[in-house]
Amino acid sequence: MQPQSAAKAFLPLTIIFVITSALLLILRSLWASWGIDPDVMLVGNIILLLATAGSFSLYFKSLRNNNVQVFLRLVYGGMFLKMMICLIAAFVYIVTVKQGVSKGAIFGCMFLYFLYTFVEVSILMKLSKQQKKNV
Repeated sequence: MQPQSAAKAFLPLTIIFVITSALLLILRSLWASWGIDPDVMLVGNIILLLATAGSFSLYFKSLRNNNVQVFLRLVYGGMFLKMMICLIAAFVYIVTVKQGVSKGAIFGCMFLYFLYTFVEVSILMKLSKQQKKNV
């Protein structure tokens, strides 16, 4: 697997980011009427894309390594990295805003977290199957 194939494999996640951002920008008044702060969702979407890119990079490296210990260290590192980035971002938002926290935006970001994670795992499972066929 070449680095170029990693960028190609990450493309569905980038498409999800673009579509989600476009929906958040175009339908701002609709989100606001539902009690969801679109600005918080946009920032959360950016943070989730960056966290997913970091974890995807570690997962992708783990697929190329035959050593079980290195594989597990990279997989656990990717999960920990993504989880910590999201927890720190949520903590900073809650502490900064205090009373005006948009619960709808937090739940929306949690949905996006699960969406990004599901697509990321699906991509990596396909890559893993392709790698086994090539070996």
